[in-house]
Amino acid sequence: MLPSESTYAQPTKSSPSAPRANASSTQKPEGAAGLLSGIVASGRLEDLRWPNFSDYRSQLVSFYRPSGYKPAWVRDGAPTAQAVEVIQILQDADREGLRAEDYDASRWAGRVTLLGGAHENADEARFDVALTVCAMRYVSDLQVGRINPQHLGFEFDISDNKLDLSQFVRQDLVNGSDLRPELAEVGPPFAGYQRLRDALHHYMELEKSQNNNEEKLIDPGLVSPGGWYSDLGHLASRLRLLGDLPDSAMIPPDSKKYEGALVDAVKHFQERYGLRPTGDLDSKTIAELNVPLSDRLEQIRLGLERYRWLPYHFKQPPIVINVPEFRLYGFEEGNRIGLTMKVNVGDQYDFQTPMFEKDMLYVVFRPYWNPPPEILRNEIIPDLKEDPSLEENDLELVSASGKVIKSGDVTPAMWQQLRGGKLTVRQPPGPENALGLVKFIFPNKHHVYIHDTPESENKFAGKERAISHGCIHAEEPAELAAWVLRNKPDWSMGRVEKAMHEGPDNVRVNLASPIPVLIIYVTAVVEENGDIHFFHDIYGHDATLEEELAKGYPYPK
Repeated sequence: MLPSESTYAQPTKSSPSAPRANASSTQKPEGAAGLLSGIVASGRLEDLRWPNFSDYRSQLVSFYRPSGYKPAWVRDGAPTAQAVEVIQILQDADREGLRAEDYDASRWAGRVTLLGGAHENADEARFDVALTVCAMRYVSDLQVGRINPQHLGFEFDISDNKLDLSQFVRQDLVNGSDLRPELAEVGPPFAGYQRLRDALHHYMELEKSQNNNEEKLIDPGLVSPGGWYSDLGHLASRLRLLGDLPDSAMIPPDSKKYEGALVDAVKHFQERYGLRPTGDLDSKTIAELNVPLSDRLEQIRLGLERYRWLPYHFKQPPIVINVPEFRLYGFEEGNRIGLTMKVNVGDQYDFQTPMFEKDMLYVVFRPYWNPPPEILRNEIIPDLKEDPSLEENDLELVSASGKVIKSGDVTPAMWQQLRGGKLTVRQPPGPENALGLVKFIFPNKHHVYIHDTPESENKFAGKERAISHGCIHAEEPAELAAWVLRNKPDWSMGRVEKAMHEGPDNVRVNLASPIPVLIIYVTAVVEENGDIHFFHDIYGHDATLEEELAKGYPYPK
C-alpha cells in the first residue's frame, strides 16, 4: 500500500495538544531517502527510457519501505559491486531475446560517471530508482514475458510463474553475489527454450558477419536440379552462411550448373523453412533465402517471449501442439520427447485454432460427431435445406427427448426445429465420420479437441496444413491413443486398433491421470539435433506481438 499524505501529516498550530507521533511511521524520509520516496510515490522517472513505472510502483514500495527508503545500490556515494554487475547484465539483455535499451543500456555509463564526481542526493535517488525499476522489469520480462498473453487472446495463466520481485531483487541481487547464475534460473526451464536462446546468439553473430548491403538472390522462376542458374556463387554463399551447405563442399567459382552439394543444401534449407524439399529453386525458396537475418532474429525473439508465457511446472508431462509447425509432441519424464506426429490445425481465416492449456481427461473410440453451433448454423442447416436426405448427408436428427431419426428427408417443419434448437444433428460413428475413429477430449469453451480424420481423406500431404475448423487432426491417431493410455492396464496398440475398427460405438475410456495439453504458437523452433526451423506466421500472431512490443512500457500485465 502506498503511503498517503495523511501518513506524513504533522500536528498543526490549531491542535497543540495533539500527541507526538512516532517519527519512524509519520515523518517523511529526509535527504536521498526522501527524494527516493517521492519518486517511488509518483510512479514516474523522466530519466528512464520508459519513464512511467506505475505498474511496478507497489513492488518498489515493498522493496524500499522496509529500509526506510534507503538507497539499495549506492554506498558512500558510489554504485555497489552488485549495481555494476546488474548494469552489465542489463546491457547484455539482447542476448536473452529482450531489448537492452528497454533497460536503459546506453544511459548507465553517464549515470555511473555522474556518481563518480561531485553530485547531489537527488542524483543518487534517481540512480537507485532507475536501477531498481530496470532490474524489476528485466527479471519480470525474463520470467513471464513483457506482455500478459491474455491481452493478446492467448489463454495462459502466468500468475503461478511470477516471482516476488521486491524480495528477489533485494535478496538475490542487492545482497547477492555472482548474479548471472541467479538470473539464469529465472527464465523458462524448457530444453527448447535453451536451444532457441543458443540459436539467437548464433544468428546475432551471423548478422554481424553478413554484408548488410548484400544483394538479394535472383529469382529464376524455376530451376530444377541439373539446370542452369546465373547466381550460383551468391546462392552457395548464402547457404554456407546459414549452415545448409557444409564448409567442406567445393563449388567452382565459375560454375553455373545447379547440381550436387548445392541441391542437397537447398533441400536441407527447404526442410527447415517449411517448404517441400524438392531441391527445385522456385520462387518460394528464393523468397525465403532472401528474408533478412534481422527478420529471422525477430522470429527467434518472439518465440522466446512466448515460451515465457507457458506454465513452468506440470503434474504430468504434457502434450504440446505447435500450430505454425503443424506438429504434436508428447513429452515423457525428464522433458524427453516420447511421441511426435504431423497435425492439421484451423484455417487462418474463419477457424483459427485458439491458444490455451487444458487437461486431457478421456478418449472416445468410434465417436459420434456433434457439430459445434457455428458449423451447424452456417454449414449443415443450409446444406440440409438444399439436400434434405439424411442418408445422403450421413446424418441423424436427435430430439430433446433423445429420439433419433436416422432415415428419410428433413421436412420443412424439422428444418425449422433445427434452426430453433429443438432438434440437433449428429453424424453416426464409422470410418467416414468427420472425427474418424477416435477423439481426445480436453474440455474447453472452444469445442476444440484432437481427433482422427475420415479414412478416405489424406489431409497430411502438404507442408502447410491449416485446413480444419479449429480442431487438431492427428496423423497417427492410434499411436496417440496407445500413448495417452499407456498407463492403463491392457490398453496395448492391438486393443486400441480393435476398439477403433471393430469395437462398439462411442466408447469412452478415462485416462489414468489427466495429461496437460498446450496449444502454442512459435514460428522458430530448434530441434534436438541443433537444426533451427522457421515457420510462416499463418495467423499473423507474430506481427501483432511485434507491434505491441514496439509500444514500450508499461505493457499490459
